[in-house]
Amino acid sequence: MILEREMDGIGNTMQKKAAELERLAEVLVTGEQLRLRLHEGKVIKDRRHHLRTYPNCFVAKELIDWLIEHKEASDRDMAIKIMQKLLDQSIIHHVCDEHREFKDLKLFYRFRKDDGTFPLDSEAKVFMRGQRIYEKLMNTESNLLQTREEEGGTFERTLVASEFIDWLLQEGEIATREEAERLGRRLLEHGIIQHVTNKHHFVDGPLLYQFRMNFRRRRRLIELLQERSRSIPESHDSPFCLRKQNSDGGNTSFLSVSPTKEIKVAVGVRRSSMSSSCGSSGYYSSSPTLSSSPPVLCNPKSVLKRQVSPEEFQTPGGPFIKKTFTIVGDAVGWGFVVRGSKPCHIQAVDPGGPAAAAGMKVRTGQM
Repeated sequence: MILEREMDGIGNTMQKKAAELERLAEVLVTGEQLRLRLHEGKVIKDRRHHLRTYPNCFVAKELIDWLIEHKEASDRDMAIKIMQKLLDQSIIHHVCDEHREFKDLKLFYRFRKDDGTFPLDSEAKVFMRGQRIYEKLMNTESNLLQTREEEGGTFERTLVASEFIDWLLQEGEIATREEAERLGRRLLEHGIIQHVTNKHHFVDGPLLYQFRMNFRRRRRLIELLQERSRSIPESHDSPFCLRKQNSDGGNTSFLSVSPTKEIKVAVGVRRSSMSSSCGSSGYYSSSPTLSSSPPVLCNPKSVLKRQVSPEEFQTPGGPFIKKTFTIVGDAVGWGFVVRGSKPCHIQAVDPGGPAAAAGMKVRTGQM
């Protein structure tokens, strides 16, 4: 009994430490996603002041306007708190390091990744390595990630520790099994992976582990102000993810995202549902909180209440009307998912994405 209590205490301490490091990882990933969006939106650019040029910077006041316009903050006070969080974590800084507070003024700030001053400490290196391994696994055709059982429970997208180590050796990520086990322990301690029931540290053997972090998930900046960590792994089937772009910079930075485009989508909308809610699709909660991330879903249930034929869409005076949405994609995509064929339908809409801003709803149909 005493031994069990001691083990529980060790486990709780380890989980608490992992949660703290996981919060740091979330700040790093969220900050990098914002940096990429601002570059693409030309908010970050070279600027002149008093005959001096400051490369790759943004104006604090203009950025606050941008955050409110893109619904990342409800007001200026919230926008300041979000950016202060990034400043406190050394993601951004004043170009001359004269201000330790993020101020709603015409001051120049810059992402440290853009001037080479980002503190690449051991913690950041673990996250970057974890992301590289995560991306490799997600893009591989191997059967490493599978639904398996342990201790009477069924868990999706699991890794067998010994098979994971075999794969790390095969991919040249590590030289020996002992080093691979140490790497696995580091990934677990940083909240990147976890034992399926949180009862064990990482050991070379038959135990099952899951990725706790989904590096591709699109983060909302409001998450930076929420201190609670997730109690379950993030969904890796969420359609609202970053898309990978071929990188020429090696493995020293977080992944970039694809360029955006404007698209026009003509859909059939039920006359009586023009003001309906985006609703739940099984993918994404309308709340952006980290603690509400759904468990992994392999085959999300269709949102359609019944199948609709092409003839129903085309019947004059019928229950559907034609509506065209012009959606301007942002740095991480368009924010909606199409399923089915002849006709297809909108399965999911990211509540904070471009499609939702254009007025698109779930269950609308497309010929």
